[in-house]
Amino acid sequence: MKDATLALHYGYDKDFQKTMQVPIYMTTAYEYEDTDHAARLFNLEEEGNIYTRIGNPTTRVFEKRIAVLERGVDALATASGMAAIFYSIANLVKSGDNIIISTKLYGGSITLSTQTLKQFGITAKYFDPQNPQTLEKLIDKNTKAILFESIANPALTVPDFEQIVKIANEKNVITICDNTLATPYGVKPIELGVDITVHSATKYIGGNGSAVGGCIIEAPFAKNKLKTKRYEHFNTPDKSYHGLVYTEKFDNPFIARARLALLRDYGAVISPFNSWLLINGLETLHLRIERHSNSALKVAEFLNKHPKVKKVNYPFLENDENYKMAKKYLKYAGGILSFELESYEEAKKFIKNLTIFSLVTNIADSKSLATHPASTTHQQLSREELKAAGVPEGLIRLSIGLEDVEDLIKDLEEAFEKIG
Repeated sequence: MKDATLALHYGYDKDFQKTMQVPIYMTTAYEYEDTDHAARLFNLEEEGNIYTRIGNPTTRVFEKRIAVLERGVDALATASGMAAIFYSIANLVKSGDNIIISTKLYGGSITLSTQTLKQFGITAKYFDPQNPQTLEKLIDKNTKAILFESIANPALTVPDFEQIVKIANEKNVITICDNTLATPYGVKPIELGVDITVHSATKYIGGNGSAVGGCIIEAPFAKNKLKTKRYEHFNTPDKSYHGLVYTEKFDNPFIARARLALLRDYGAVISPFNSWLLINGLETLHLRIERHSNSALKVAEFLNKHPKVKKVNYPFLENDENYKMAKKYLKYAGGILSFELESYEEAKKFIKNLTIFSLVTNIADSKSLATHPASTTHQQLSREELKAAGVPEGLIRLSIGLEDVEDLIKDLEEAFEKIG
């Protein structure tokens, strides 16, 4: 079946009520047949529902659908996109290890990697996703992950997937790609050789800003790297499960450990209701992402010609530095674009004069949004770090919604007129 069909039907075997809509199993716990049945479940001898912190039937449908759309072997839903990023890294590292992250990365991911994880003895190094040859020298025996985005937020950088994957495979290092902006319809990182894909499902998957959630998807071939000495904890007995060895018991060892150890202990579990909302979002994602992308290109072309705009970032603009990589890897670039005005103050004034666009730090809503990253999502970064991340102080990020694109362009025109 094609993706649009899978998104509507996969993973749901109608229950005894034969409901067309996936039911919301709004429950924390499940009844066991007897103590022996409970013991088998807790000892992982038998599949079944234990407790919603570990898994839930509604959430399981969402996990199956996003896994099949991303061509993964399995998926884990989390309470947020940041929880998905954290679990993806935490599943691989221990104190004394390091990760390598893209210089063009969402501000929250940078802070997590360089500040929060530092408290646990994990360090981060930077690499250029468009010139990844530096990875050769950056990778050492304690490197456990390479983290990058399929389309960087908000710099809109498109990475050199082929070279990143090639070097990572030579060194047996797990690659993690945040595919939030591109969505599975824009690019499927696993098909390009990436080991782990993550999403902030809050964004395009949900589609209208109604639910916070995240997900992690494991590639069928990720197990090959996890079986190496670099990831010893996947190949040695887990005492909390009576000596279970993840790579021996599971075809999906990454997701299995993330669920059975991290979700169990850290507990960033998604609500079944939010999973249900995300299931509904997946059903129309293939329609929405095309509209978002087409409208964003028209807005980008308008901005590209405006005399007050210093630079426009959108991968499918022919004069964009990412155009070559975008044409090589992407089908859709989504509805996120950014453009640079002369100064911090001019950017603030411009946003104040928008009417249809709302000043919101979320993205990928059905409604159009505007953000000034230097004062919001990336305000924790220094001026030098902002520059390295591709976020100059006059940068404005737009999330193009589903409104008529002519109305959006008119709103931008009027805002330019008002700033003089």
